[in-house]
Amino acid sequence: MAKPELPARGATIVDVAARAGVSSMTVSRVINGRAGVSAQARAVVEEAIKALAYTPNAAARSLVTSSELRIGVIYSNPSAAFMSEFLTGVFEEASACSARLVLLKGEGGRAPSAAALEDWIESGISGVLLAPPLGEAPDVLRVLRARGCVMAAVGAYQSPDTICVRIDDRAAAYQMTGLLLDMGHRRLGFILGNPDQAASAERMAGFYAAVRERGGVEVQVAQGDFTYMSGLAAAEQLLGAASPPTAIFASNDDMAAAVVSVAHRRHLDVPAELTVVGFDDTTAAQTLWPPLTTVHQPVRDLAAEALNLLVAQIAAGARRSRVPRERILEHRIVQRQSTGAPNSSST
Repeated sequence: MAKPELPARGATIVDVAARAGVSSMTVSRVINGRAGVSAQARAVVEEAIKALAYTPNAAARSLVTSSELRIGVIYSNPSAAFMSEFLTGVFEEASACSARLVLLKGEGGRAPSAAALEDWIESGISGVLLAPPLGEAPDVLRVLRARGCVMAAVGAYQSPDTICVRIDDRAAAYQMTGLLLDMGHRRLGFILGNPDQAASAERMAGFYAAVRERGGVEVQVAQGDFTYMSGLAAAEQLLGAASPPTAIFASNDDMAAAVVSVAHRRHLDVPAELTVVGFDDTTAAQTLWPPLTTVHQPVRDLAAEALNLLVAQIAAGARRSRVPRERILEHRIVQRQSTGAPNSSST
């Protein structure tokens, strides 16, 4: 079946990648004439570009002819694996739209100070891209709004003055929880993410929605904050219970990796004695032993799409714009070796 044509907003690099069945990085390499792409893949991408009438530099061209397009990127995410994927997507899309990146990092996992933000904005910024969790950081948003900055955020939820690009966190958590229940698990542990992020609440809501549908499920919840260290403490709490869970769903891969570490320290075999699943599908999920079953969140594509829409909004200026204020990309469940049916002796 042919894939649908694009709506009036116009094609983006993510649309081209979806139609061609390749990654956004591959599309970017084709656009920029770089090596590392097979002739077959290049032909498919070029066909998709033609079919969708994609013009990669259209939004930026009018800007760079008169002044430099400078995109500010603010980040403080504690997950190195997540940020590696995020920044790769940003760099690839920035190259495709001829934008210069100006980075600002919050130290120690904290948001940058108001003074640091003011100085950074004064250096000359065309628009701002926010990595999670900064798209929901009140102090950061207050400064940016006061300065009239055009903004896009990854992983954030609806905001009247910010372009938000994310996945459906609730649906993803619901689907993953259903997988655990289908395997026969009836004692589930869930590790919450940062309580200040809407995605954490959405993932918890998806988890509970799946549990309520089945009934007869014992649930234990521990608070985390998306860091490995918080995952260690949460795992100790859950596995130290009188009747510990047979499966633990952590709200990101870093915390899931911590659960596996604690399980090994307690001489629990994963997955024979404990099933562990995560969220994001970062490199941590793939290099862990056993490799982690997780929700694949297309972090590179989310970052690339957010930057693409931000540039389009900057180009539109004060004119009425059809740039969407929210874009939701697809997720999927990736099953690896960290999941299995509950051990009969533990049920």
